[in-house]
Amino acid sequence: MNAARDLVLIMGSGPGALVTRDWAAHPFDAVVAINNAWQIRPDWTHHIHPEDFPPERGPETRRPGQETVLYREYVPSNNRFGGVFYAGGTMAFTAGYWALDCLRPRVLAFVGCDMVYPATGKTHFYGSGTADPLRADPTLRSLEAKAARLWFKAAGQGCACVNLSQDESRLVFPRTTLSELGQVDLPAFPEAAPATAERLEREADYNVPSGRYWEQAERFDPDRIDAIDGAWRDAYDAMRAGVRS
Repeated sequence: MNAARDLVLIMGSGPGALVTRDWAAHPFDAVVAINNAWQIRPDWTHHIHPEDFPPERGPETRRPGQETVLYREYVPSNNRFGGVFYAGGTMAFTAGYWALDCLRPRVLAFVGCDMVYPATGKTHFYGSGTADPLRADPTLRSLEAKAARLWFKAAGQGCACVNLSQDESRLVFPRTTLSELGQVDLPAFPEAAPATAERLEREADYNVPSGRYWEQAERFDPDRIDAIDGAWRDAYDAMRAGVRS
């Protein structure tokens, strides 16, 4: 287990991640680079990627203190928050839950993780790439629901999830800027707010400790998944409405 970090950045490969190159300095205690995003800035602290990430696309050398995070580390971390199936099987969420478990930040900020892929132009900072979060996958039927779930799970341990992107995004987190990170606070909300979603997850019992849920595809009922996703979205919408009122 790593020591707690106050401010943690999750950096994806979306075009919006390039804004970080303009940062002469930043306040983050850890920078978690997903897949190819280690190329954007040299001062990342953790490089996280799935099993099928080509080794030749990873960094050839590492600075002192830089670590690689593999499935052996991030699957158990996701399991402590209900498992990869409920978390959502794409790396923005996988990295988020790993950071919650191992880095225990006060603020978990995302950039380049918007999961919006235009029909023309760049889809990734390096050009065009695969729209992994849009693949046909039972865990990714609603990216907004999975983002809402991550927000609640983070809030449960006193962490605020925010989005540094100013672009269209599937992440439902509040937007903020680099200069405003020090003022980010969690809104007050009833502890029971996500109770329905959590109950539906328990009843479905779609737990896959190995993280390899695709090997058990016959177990999963799309209607039950949609009900769970809907409950997370409803809980988040209710929380936001309460904050605004």
